[in-house]
This record gives sequence, C-alpha cells and structure tokens, in this order.
Amino acid sequence: MTLSTAKNTKAPVREGGRRPLGLRADVRNLSLLGVLAVLVAVGGFTKPAEFLSSSNLQLVLTQASVIGVVTVGMTFVITSGGIDLSVGAIVALASVWATTLATQEYGFAGILFTAVVVGLSCGLVNGLLIAYGGLVPFIATLAMLASARGLALQITDGRTQIVTVDSVLDLGVPDAYILGIPPLVLVFAAVTVVGWLILNRTTFGRRTVAVGGNAEAARLAGIDVRRQRLYLYLLSGLCCGIAAFLLIILSGSGQNTNGNLYELDAIAAAIIGGTLLTGGRGTIVGSVLGVLVFTTITNIFALNNLQSDVQQIAKGAIIVAAVLVQRRTARHGEA
Repeated sequence: MTLSTAKNTKAPVREGGRRPLGLRADVRNLSLLGVLAVLVAVGGFTKPAEFLSSSNLQLVLTQASVIGVVTVGMTFVITSGGIDLSVGAIVALASVWATTLATQEYGFAGILFTAVVVGLSCGLVNGLLIAYGGLVPFIATLAMLASARGLALQITDGRTQIVTVDSVLDLGVPDAYILGIPPLVLVFAAVTVVGWLILNRTTFGRRTVAVGGNAEAARLAGIDVRRQRLYLYLLSGLCCGIAAFLLIILSGSGQNTNGNLYELDAIAAAIIGGTLLTGGRGTIVGSVLGVLVFTTITNIFALNNLQSDVQQIAKGAIIVAAVLVQRRTARHGEA
C-alpha cells in the first residue's frame, strides 16, 4: 500500500460530523448558546414581566417542541445529502386525518396511531420515489407537498376539526406538566436524545453521513445507498407524524393550514446549527439550538407586537449568514 493510499484510508470518519469538526463543533454550539443568551437578554429588557414569566418560557419550549421534532428528522435527511420540502404538508395531512370524527371514535390510541401511520406512509412514498424511482429529492418532496396539502384540504373541506377526546386535550393543560415541564417538551427531549444516539453512536448514523459525504464511495464500501435513503425518508415521515400529534395536543384541533412553512424553519434550524446543506455532516444538538433561536425570536417579536414580515426578514438574514459561514469554512478546509 502506498503512502497516499494509506493516508486516504485513515481519513477521519465523519460520525455525525463530530470527529472532523473537533473543537469547532463545540465552538459553534457555544456560539448558538451565546446567541440564545443575547435573545433572552433582549426579551428580558424589552418585556421583562412577560418574557421572563414561567408561563411564557413554557410556551417557548412547547412551540419549539413541534418544529423541533420535525427538525430532528430533517437533520438526518440533509446529512445524507437530501432535502424534504414536504414536512409541513405531511404534518398538516397527519393532523387532519387523525382528527376526523371517525378517527376520534378510537380515542387517544386512534389519534396517535393515525398520525404516525400517515407520517410514515408519506415518508415511504417519498423514499420510494427518490431511492428507487430515481427522482430528485427536490422534485419528489415538492410533489408530496402539493399532494398532501391538497388532500388535507379535501378532508377538512377548509374547516377546522375540533378534538373532543379528553385524554388528548388533558396533555396540554398545566395540570399535566411534570415538575413544571409540559409533556410535549419531554417528548421533544426524548426524540432529540434518540436522534443524537442514532446519528452519533450507531451504524445507521455512520452510513447516513457516508452517503451524504460521497454516495458512490459509500456504495463501493458495501452500503445499500438506496435502502438507506428509503429509511431516512421513513424517519422524516415518522418525525412528522409525532409532530402532528404534538400539534393536535397544542392546538386542540386539526387544520389543513397546520405546519405552514415548517419545511423552511426546519431546514433553517438545521443549517444554522451546523448541518451541511450539501450533506456529509449533521449535528442534532446544533439543530435543536437552531430551533430554540428561531422560536425565541418569534416569541420576542410577538410580545413586542412587531409585524411578521420583519420577523421573516430577520430569519432570512440569519439563514444567509449561516450559509456564508459554511462556505467560508469549507473554502478554508475546515468543514
């Protein structure tokens, strides 16, 4: 074996993007924590009584939980070099299908089961079209976005479906909080921990990073790239189903407008958290911090009665800044 070949074989394995980054990953996460600290300071300065209240902080975490679960699934997809533009529409479809009168007759289990199955089914369709149908992820998930939104509208006929199952609604009231923590936040924490373990401590996670870094090299190494991609979109669909159930608890209803722009928020949170848009590196911790940053910004804007268009501009600026930083670090051989 030549020296150059030996060097190539000893290239660091991108396990969840953790080992190649080393200290830089910690610096990025610390930077996001710093941004969160600044936002908390701004919120506390502008609206001290409202922002720093326990009820508002619980609200921020609860709202972050729904999009956060979606972002965990999105992180896996982007790490593999893919994209999923249909997550918001899948959440909407799962939420309305799980809140029809027929479904609610089966109670808590029926609503949860339906939401998860709808999410998995949509993820399966996406995965089959992309992995075995040869469609570009952008096109396949865009088609799913349009189809799922249309089906959600058809099911509801444009009306809001009210949940009448008490066992579901009770999870959203303060009496259900555990040590002051809403159940939705606990579910989000559990999904985050499981996602981190899968990405950083399992063969599935290493294969995900390998496919995103170089799909052809992964195939030559014995990885079934098509099957791996199918599993990843199934995982994304599962996260959407769980998020839909959390949203049902939070809103007490199912609407065809649920999950609006979730795809953009999830992609943005993953990117500013350090997941490479081109694939090959992903970080669950960074994605979660990205979700908290965006949710806190939204909350501060709402408390200060600032218009949503200014909020969207601020989010857009953050996304552009994050991508520019990624390109700069890649140019210097640090990504």
